[in-house]
Amino acid sequence: MSSPLLDVWDAASASPYNPSVGKGVQFTLGFALLFTSLVLSTIFGLNRSFVTLSVLGIPASLAFGFGAVYMICAVGVYV
Repeated sequence: MSSPLLDVWDAASASPYNPSVGKGVQFTLGFALLFTSLVLSTIFGLNRSFVTLSVLGIPASLAFGFGAVYMICAVGVYV
């Protein structure tokens, strides 16, 4: 007797998961994103305006968010 879950398990074993960013690159990418966010947020802090919010502030916050997650994963703490 075959169960649907067992069929899904067997079908998934034929195509393993390959991440888009490998384990060896996560530290470098995380460090680069965190450094970029530091530079962008420093420039944004020096001259705040509505225009620089969309040009510098939002990319800085996105770079910090993704960089923090990549650094956490690179050192072995999985979220």
